[in-house]
Amino acid sequence: MPFDYDLDFEHIDFRKNPEKYRVGRGEQGVLLVEPYKSEILPHWRFKTPDEAKKSSEKIYEQFLEYKKNKDFVGADMTRKFLQMGYTRARRYTNYKGGRKYDENGEVIERQIDPVKAKSAAIFEEKWKLARTDEEYLKMKKAHQKEFG
Repeated sequence: MPFDYDLDFEHIDFRKNPEKYRVGRGEQGVLLVEPYKSEILPHWRFKTPDEAKKSSEKIYEQFLEYKKNKDFVGADMTRKFLQMGYTRARRYTNYKGGRKYDENGEVIERQIDPVKAKSAAIFEEKWKLARTDEEYLKMKKAHQKEFG
């Protein structure tokens, strides 16, 4: 089932109501699903490789903790934050200031930033660990089978 953007995200506690959570595609809902957003977002940084390393390690620790607690929604949300760390760092790698389009809607020429590329690679490593974790994949399949 696709991610449902019509839910009342301001009032739903997805820890108490995991049946309302849909995995969706990629990073869908990453900045909406509480209380997970508030638990993970403060640790999400990618400006420098040192920040990315510390951030990705902390978020991956959260992933392992959610998984240990059989909290699929938390595990999936950390996977999304790791993915978003990779994709946002890649955007800043390719486009200074993270903007892909100019004021006229034209694509700006890429300018590769090797520092941001390193940050992206750091997040990518942890994202791959999370998204291929066998226990996580079993939890995901079970959640999707039960709730859609």
